[in-house]
Amino acid sequence: MEKTDVKIHIIGAGVSGLIAAQVLENNGFCPIILEATDRVGGRVKTDIVDNYQLDHGFQVLLTSYPAAQKYLDFKALELQCFLPGASIFREKQTIIGDPLRDVSLLFPTLLSGVGSIKDKFKVLSLNAKLKKKSISEIFSTSEKTTMAYLEDFGFSKEMITDFFKPFFSGIFLEPFLETSSRMFEFVYKMFGEGFAALPKAGIEAIPKQLEQRLTCTDIQFNTHVASVQEGEILLTSGASITTDFTIIATDASQLIKNFSSTPVEWKSCENLYFETKSRVILKALIGLIPNPDALINNIFYHTTIATSTQVTHELLSVTVVKDHALSNEALIKRVEEELKNYCGIETSRFIKQYTIPKALPQLHDLRYEMAPSETRLTSSIFLAGDTQLNGSLNAAMIAGERAALGVLESV
Repeated sequence: MEKTDVKIHIIGAGVSGLIAAQVLENNGFCPIILEATDRVGGRVKTDIVDNYQLDHGFQVLLTSYPAAQKYLDFKALELQCFLPGASIFREKQTIIGDPLRDVSLLFPTLLSGVGSIKDKFKVLSLNAKLKKKSISEIFSTSEKTTMAYLEDFGFSKEMITDFFKPFFSGIFLEPFLETSSRMFEFVYKMFGEGFAALPKAGIEAIPKQLEQRLTCTDIQFNTHVASVQEGEILLTSGASITTDFTIIATDASQLIKNFSSTPVEWKSCENLYFETKSRVILKALIGLIPNPDALINNIFYHTTIATSTQVTHELLSVTVVKDHALSNEALIKRVEEELKNYCGIETSRFIKQYTIPKALPQLHDLRYEMAPSETRLTSSIFLAGDTQLNGSLNAAMIAGERAALGVLESV
């Protein structure tokens, strides 16, 4: 049988599914991707509304991700890098950052009043520790919560409350820093070795670039899969597809009868976009609101970096990770009030709200990578997606690669 005659189906055209297709193509196969929506990207998408680029949730690419460096063309993405720091809204706005990487942050950081002198030395110590620690060592270290890790490391309560908690709550999408210390060390190391960045065209430029590189993969959009079994894929339309191998790059528990694995729990968040006439954060910095009474966790002006679309006003992204029982209208009003009270921001108009129930997987015993054979569920069904490892773009890419390699081993 010729390689092109082997029927390999991938369910889901997110980043993991697209990487799986690329690996299969690189080895002479022509897979078929079944995608439920009208475009690639999965959880990594961007809408254009009134010429504003609205990412589905505030997402960034960490340029030091090894898998991203392997599979993405950073230059073609025209990455716009954030400054290595944050603007913190306490009684007044203060800026802290890494002056060793951007000298403009030296005096603002020294004069910020965020953290004690001891805290600043602790930051240097943490930087040095994680620079020496390999990724494999990080993921083989015993787990504790990120909050326990920071407390055990010796950071003051104020430093944790004012910086670490709001900054990493925005990354982990949970307000109490209950996320594994492995993920904290990994993300902190990645921040230290590269930059947080966004493609000029928005976060969806990443899956679009992966899609454009595929030359013989057939992507069938608006195709809803009902279930998967050995050698067969059933669609919600009632149609049946015969296949030799299936890679599931989405939630498998919904597709496989009597799926033995525990269903994935998900972290949710709300992302709201507003138009403003001016900016209170002038540089490409994330804004943090450490007040425990605030519903807002972090804000970012997307107009502090270059975008593919031209706009005349400022675009403000607001992220909420705390649970609440507010209606959409009440949430918008509450957020506008907090922006004014905590940040001195007057919004011109509300643009759009994204409620994202499956923003990040809630995982334990986090891993960095896996053997291709570990992705194998049955003789012909393989699992991909970041749920196999840890909740990150890097993990999605690795899992997609490993699932494809698992299929290649079977072939």
